Amino acid sequence: MIDHASTYATNFMASRDFYDATLATLGFNRVTNMVTTWDPTWPERNLCAYGPPGQPIFWLVEVREAATPRHVGFQAKGEEAIKAWYAAGLAHGGKDNGAPGPRTQYHPGYYAAFLIDPDGNNVEAVNHGAGH
Repeated sequence: MIDHASTYATNFMASRDFYDATLATLGFNRVTNMVTTWDPTWPERNLCAYGPPGQPIFWLVEVREAATPRHVGFQAKGEEAIKAWYAAGLAHGGKDNGAPGPRTQYHPGYYAAFLIDPDGNNVEAVNHGAGH
């Protein structure tokens, strides 16, 4: 399926801190840090990636101008992990976009929470429940 994906940040440090905190609650850590020293147009541009050890799956890329907001959903192991993710996000610059709870409009057992990250992206932690 998907090997890796990225989102963009105009305030890289605030977004990095947000994803450090929220993704740690789901068992993912920052596994890669880079600066684009090879790019003569922006040699100090920051990038980082999150995932399990040695697997940079979700990339955060610094940009100069805001991009169209994106949506990304992260798998969580259960309701408590989603609640921890949500609390960490609110404590690190995220804005509420849907408190933890069931979302049966998607399917029975769908439990999720939604936050707006520091760059306006809609971010979700989700568990699909038994049978999914």
